[in-house]
Amino acid sequence: MKIAIAGGTGFVGKALTDELINNGHKVFILTRRKGTVSPKKNLQFVHWLENDASPWEELEQIDVFINLAGESINSGRWSKERKRRILQSRLNATEELLRIIKKLNSKPRVFINASAIGFYGTSTKKTFTEEEKDPGGDFLAYTVKEWEHKAYEAAGLGIRTAFCRFGIILDKSEGALPRIVFPYKILAGGKIGSGKQWMSWIHIKDVIRGILFIINNEQISGPVNFTAPNPVTMNEFGKTVGNVIHRPHWLPAPSFALKIQLGEMSLLVLEGQRVLPKKLLDTGFHFEFTKLSSALKNIFS
Repeated sequence: MKIAIAGGTGFVGKALTDELINNGHKVFILTRRKGTVSPKKNLQFVHWLENDASPWEELEQIDVFINLAGESINSGRWSKERKRRILQSRLNATEELLRIIKKLNSKPRVFINASAIGFYGTSTKKTFTEEEKDPGGDFLAYTVKEWEHKAYEAAGLGIRTAFCRFGIILDKSEGALPRIVFPYKILAGGKIGSGKQWMSWIHIKDVIRGILFIINNEQISGPVNFTAPNPVTMNEFGKTVGNVIHRPHWLPAPSFALKIQLGEMSLLVLEGQRVLPKKLLDTGFHFEFTKLSSALKNIFS
């Protein structure tokens, strides 16, 4: 297959690109850098998001479009301007992909858009599946709602459209896990906030396998939760990290200190949601890592 990826050089994008190439697919990564040449045989860079770019000329006969583009939510306090950029970067990239698709003579058969379990808002009591239709009331929920609404325009073009609502993606060197593990490595790990907040996690390998599963299963569309079947509380997560890397879980990080340090962004660690991957399970997807301990042992082995 021919697969185009926006955000192909990011955390998920790099892992996905490598897997697709290893499986014999041709990957086209959209980039702002004009003239970028790939060292790999089945990888091509396509110039986009600039006035002199005409990416549709290189993207005819693409089978799949995957949108992973958007400014990181983790790299700084959420000022008013920062929140505007987080939202607009997602909407602008999605709008440009839709514009490209409309110019193609041959439309892709599936459009996969990144999303997040932040759609559901936060709760210590509720369990969320894709059957939940109402978004939460915080900034992340609003961002996801607007992002998915824009991406759903692809369905109006007759294209099967799916939203990957990612949970906390676990990887040894990228994403949230290295920052969570660091205090344990210096013997300062412990409960974050109340410790009762839920953490809906997923191993990076299951993220990539899940995306490939959606590509190859025509009955899957709409929101798809990308979380392992067994979410844990933050306190349980910390204890498991300590056990796996043989470090103590003892020094608490109080909520008030994190709120002072991180501002509104503190909800990423102080609040959470218990989210289950109902649609993936119902359609026959088999997770390689269903238990947190086995996922962490694989990552740190």
